[in-house]
Amino acid sequence: MRNLFFTLAIICAVLILPRAACAETDWFWLDSNDKYSKYFDADSVTVTKKVVTNDDREVAIEIEAWTKTTYSYEGASETIKNYGIAKILPDPRRLSYSLALLRVNPQNRTLQYVREDFYDASNKVIWSKEESGVKEITTRSFDEEFYCAIVDEVFQMGERDRKRAPTEERWLDLWTHTDDKGATTNLTADTTTMRLKGSNLIVWEWEVTKDAAGKTTEIRFMKKAINLTQGTEVIKEGGKVWTPTNAWQDLQDEYDGAYRMIKSDEPDYKGLVRLRAYVKKHPRWVTRYSLD
Repeated sequence: MRNLFFTLAIICAVLILPRAACAETDWFWLDSNDKYSKYFDADSVTVTKKVVTNDDREVAIEIEAWTKTTYSYEGASETIKNYGIAKILPDPRRLSYSLALLRVNPQNRTLQYVREDFYDASNKVIWSKEESGVKEITTRSFDEEFYCAIVDEVFQMGERDRKRAPTEERWLDLWTHTDDKGATTNLTADTTTMRLKGSNLIVWEWEVTKDAAGKTTEIRFMKKAINLTQGTEVIKEGGKVWTPTNAWQDLQDEYDGAYRMIKSDEPDYKGLVRLRAYVKKHPRWVTRYSLD
């Protein structure tokens, strides 16, 4: 009997059969809301690629693990719409849960779905998908809980703790400016996304502008590379801008991808000073998966 179980485990691993077809999995709960509940299998976390740095450290650069998502009716409806599979799954009540093999890169904070299997309540696969595109994990990502749990299992640097930290600990207030018309703009940086590459600090920021009456007129969600030594910055691809008229749109960088000097008489200079201070105070955090 022992040999039979051993053989089954090997077959499952080699063929990457749907997870439900293999032995029972001990799913660790991560998070729940009205639409979704998220779990991951800590025993499945595997370092698939690593490099040896110049100072002889072995650092993981690719990690894989299995995750599970269960759906309410609303969550199933949203998922079916997002995947464009209404013809395959016209009734959201059929979608009970999904299992996914994820691949993450901690240095670039990216995640890829290697395989997804969607199940009904009787554990039957009703739709599958392989090899999604690679995406960067931000505070807007559905997969943030999965990413943090998987990376923590390998590095134990407290990704999940920082994600769930109080606002004043996770978000770094960079500056607030009120113009001559009474409109106020506030810029904050998400410290969970910070990573130092040479002199460049990579970080995602939220910029919120409200008019004199307190009504939000614009929100910018943007990825920046800030050269802390030179005092320059560039907006990278992937950012979004929201206005009441146009909702969310792609953010267009007016400098066309070129670095711009942060002048000492503008609000962003206060942010530069705060970011320099944060990096100096938290060197281990901003270089936590560094290959330098």
